[in-house]
Amino acid sequence: MSTGPAGSTVLVTGGSGFVAAHLVQQLLERGHRVRTTVRSTANTAKLAPLHALRDAHPGRLGLFEADLLKDGSFDEAMKGCTVVFHVASPFLMPEKIKDGLRDVVEPALEGTRNVLASVDRTETVERVVLTSTVGAIFGDYADVDAMDGRILSERYFNTTSTVENNPYHYAKTVAEKAAWDAEAAQSRWRMVVLNPGLILGPSLTPASDSGSLFLLDELFKGYFFYGAPDFSFTTVDVRDVAAAHIAAAQHPDAHGRYILAAEEMTSFHQMARILRRHHPRSLRLPRTALPHWPVRILGPAFGLTQDYIRAHLGIRFRVDNRRSTDELGLTYRPIEETLVDHYGSWREQRIQARTTRASRR
Repeated sequence: MSTGPAGSTVLVTGGSGFVAAHLVQQLLERGHRVRTTVRSTANTAKLAPLHALRDAHPGRLGLFEADLLKDGSFDEAMKGCTVVFHVASPFLMPEKIKDGLRDVVEPALEGTRNVLASVDRTETVERVVLTSTVGAIFGDYADVDAMDGRILSERYFNTTSTVENNPYHYAKTVAEKAAWDAEAAQSRWRMVVLNPGLILGPSLTPASDSGSLFLLDELFKGYFFYGAPDFSFTTVDVRDVAAAHIAAAQHPDAHGRYILAAEEMTSFHQMARILRRHHPRSLRLPRTALPHWPVRILGPAFGLTQDYIRAHLGIRFRVDNRRSTDELGLTYRPIEETLVDHYGSWREQRIQARTTRASRR
């Protein structure tokens, strides 16, 4: 870490999450003492991977209960830590959001404020690494058209998302801005923010609320078997995201925001084509790319508004990820490796789930 050699004590919030579990694993493998927070230590199935990591690294992983919406909830877990990785963030699929302000924005904002209030009270903390998203940089893909050279850059903040239109990206934007305000209000600790794209790769946990996992789940289950709509994504491997968190803590000169994503976007059709090379018998993976007109006509029946379709369909842009490679030393895994490992993990978890259900009958 930037504040000490291997063996220092660090905190990872939301340790049972998709990204955080990989981060905990990599920190332990590098010799650090890790504390991590979860909503409930009673959920043994969800915490099984963390328990396995604790058994593999005796005396170096501590689990604490903490509530993002409860002030002071992180104080105990944070005691003696030099670095805080704030990864935990509330997430709901769009169809489950009834009130954007209450369900998404307030939890994200208050959760960030509560974690940073604990940082202010914990004198040993010298650095905070905050997990944000590229969604805090832009709202709709069309927003990138206004950026210099139509290239996604850390210099911008999302100004188009609202509570009504894309409340999740709006929530991440206001939470990140609140974090920057908190850092500016003091001089003891410094913050680095990571803005990953669509995070893919193998999951260490049996279940996750990650939007990226849900999105690929639809592709794998055959929702697009008739043809892949022309939607593309900024992508990054979960293992690279975890490594970037550690690099952001280790490098004393790391500062500001870092986009974590490959330079080139990847479309649904490209994903399917890559996976079919490894799983040619899969009938669920689409073999063709859909033209735009059926998506425009049928999209609303699948929950896509015309505004969303206009702002995303067929739009691609380049990503300026040079800060992450030049300053953090990140080397991105090939998208093929990421997708194959992601799909393999998905299939294995489905098999395990079926086996578990069968054993309960």
